[in-house]
Amino acid sequence: MQEALIIIDVQNDYFPGGTCELWNVYEAENKIKMLIEESRALGRTIIYIQHINPSDETFFLEGTYGCEISERIKPLPEDKIIVKYYPNSFLETELDSYLKDKCIRKLIVCGMMTHMCIDTTVRAAMDYGYEVDLVADACATMDLEISGEIIPAQVVQKTFIASLAGVFANII
Repeated sequence: MQEALIIIDVQNDYFPGGTCELWNVYEAENKIKMLIEESRALGRTIIYIQHINPSDETFFLEGTYGCEISERIKPLPEDKIIVKYYPNSFLETELDSYLKDKCIRKLIVCGMMTHMCIDTTVRAAMDYGYEVDLVADACATMDLEISGEIIPAQVVQKTFIASLAGVFANII
């Protein structure tokens, strides 16, 4: 079965000094670097997803340093970059058609933010008929707040990964 490594939103605004810093971001990026090396050695297709927000948002603004893909995992010319404008990497993008053109049926997913774009994309992948391996330690998230209560990033991470396990993805 043809596979692709899907790297979602590993962009500068998520790192220290960016406008939307995440927890565990460097650890996740180091795992992603290892996945990229493995994928290159195996000849696996590598797809980078890059999010661009509308101009009224505070991060991932088009043309800014924060919107750029991290230099430490920079795509090579043979890698595919797909721009998205929604949390779902399939919504109004060429991702599904690109995967079908390459006869890819299995996705190895990693990236940022676990509770938003990772979750949404993995769930959508099932709707499109893809098998998904989600690399849990190659994802990063943040503390969330509801009704004045802070939910620590570690809890957010475990909860979202657990909710995807089995039905939506194989967790590795």
